Amino acid sequence: MREPAPPRANIGGVTSTNPKNIVVLVSGSGTLLQAILDGQDESYSVSLVLADTPCQALERARRAGVATQVIDMTADRDSWNHTLAVAAGEGNPDLIVSAGFMRILGAAFLDRFGGRIINTHPALLPSFPGAHGVRDALAYGVKVTGSTVHFVDEGVDTGPIIAQEAVVIAPDDTEESLHERIKQVERKLIVSVLRRAQIDRATGEVSVQS
Repeated sequence: MREPAPPRANIGGVTSTNPKNIVVLVSGSGTLLQAILDGQDESYSVSLVLADTPCQALERARRAGVATQVIDMTADRDSWNHTLAVAAGEGNPDLIVSAGFMRILGAAFLDRFGGRIINTHPALLPSFPGAHGVRDALAYGVKVTGSTVHFVDEGVDTGPIIAQEAVVIAPDDTEESLHERIKQVERKLIVSVLRRAQIDRATGEVSVQS
């Protein structure tokens, strides 16, 4: 049986959970998840990790004592999104983080958790959205790229931007070397956002202080 969520406290018109419950969606090795797990403090706690396939990230969660579940993709995407939403709800999330999750979230999930889902992207949005942000930045020849944390909406990397940090592109950068430097920034940025996030008690939506 899952333990009940910690009590909420009202602070200046804002409802915060101490710590905030975080549900994380994963698909791969889990290096971003590891940063989120390592960054837990009195401000947030990971309550559940969900994956669309068995992966190394789930092992990282289990070693940290966090509950996990695999929601296998099915031919019926609407049904899968509904099942994923029900499973995420079991974690009583204040925020949901897509951390290397390789699926596009559909209406059933967004309708339930809209305004509370955040994602990271390896470019300075709105420039270079999509699956190849690092490659596209190099191909275009920009001198600076970076990491973006943004809310998830029905588009691809089109949700409101929460935080960004720049990364200078070196003359000898490859896609791999540049992506690794962006990932280092990304890990710090997502932890900072999670620590600063506050939950509006009337709407359940998230705000992040500068």
